[in-house]
Amino acid sequence: MIDKKQIEKLVGEFLEGTDCFLVQAKVSRDNIIHVIIDGDNGVTIDNCVDVSRHIEKNIDREEEDYELKVLSSGLDYPFAMLRQYKKYIGKDVSVTMQNDSKIQGVLLEAEESYILLQEEIEKKNKKKITFTPGEAIRIPMDEIKQTKAVIKFN
Repeated sequence: MIDKKQIEKLVGEFLEGTDCFLVQAKVSRDNIIHVIIDGDNGVTIDNCVDVSRHIEKNIDREEEDYELKVLSSGLDYPFAMLRQYKKYIGKDVSVTMQNDSKIQGVLLEAEESYILLQEEIEKKNKKKITFTPGEAIRIPMDEIKQTKAVIKFN
């Protein structure tokens, strides 16, 4: 069976010195490998292909039968590491708290133990929804269930 640590090491070594980084690696009992990568400036399909080829080059299919999926961390994936939070400073995010309440706003700061969020207050007029800046809120990381990027269409 393929070891998760082996995949993490292969991907980490391959991405070292680039603006891309490993977010998550999983290996199922059936040797289905899922690798999720992200990048400070985004991830292209070529980045995913290159990582996939590197893994395939280093794991002999004659010895191990496996299925490999390399994905970019898209908008539907919650942040898994501090580096992703830092990437989104100055941008809109949605934070789901441990109690399942949600706060949306602009991420101002991200540290190991907390984030600072400029809350956006939703105001509904008859035909239009507008957002106005609220107060800056310091949220401890241990109170966050998940954080995702938000795309707004104006």
